Amino acid sequence: MIQPTASFKENLQLLPSIDGLARIELTDSNGTIVASIENQAGKQGSLAVYKYLGQNFDAVDAIAAAHGLAVFAEHTADAKKRPGAHPNIDLLLDVIGGGSSLGVRLVAI
Repeated sequence: MIQPTASFKENLQLLPSIDGLARIELTDSNGTIVASIENQAGKQGSLAVYKYLGQNFDAVDAIAAAHGLAVFAEHTADAKKRPGAHPNIDLLLDVIGGGSSLGVRLVAI
């Protein structure tokens, strides 16, 4: 696992490539898709973070979510100030706040 820095841009350079990935589907405990992150401009950073979390944790539980928030670095503080502005960070905040863990399903191109 990486040791997150205070910079999201720097953290992204430490994460695995998202080449060949069409999207990530986030699932609830029943396997139902609750969110999807497409491989498109503006979402590729989140895609990389969730791919990384899926590869390093059994599920996105409170521990994984806390690590993910550290990886998102400065964007986490902004998400806390502006709910809804960063929906993929909001998902992690919800897990930490007592929401259900999320499964991560990688969908190749």
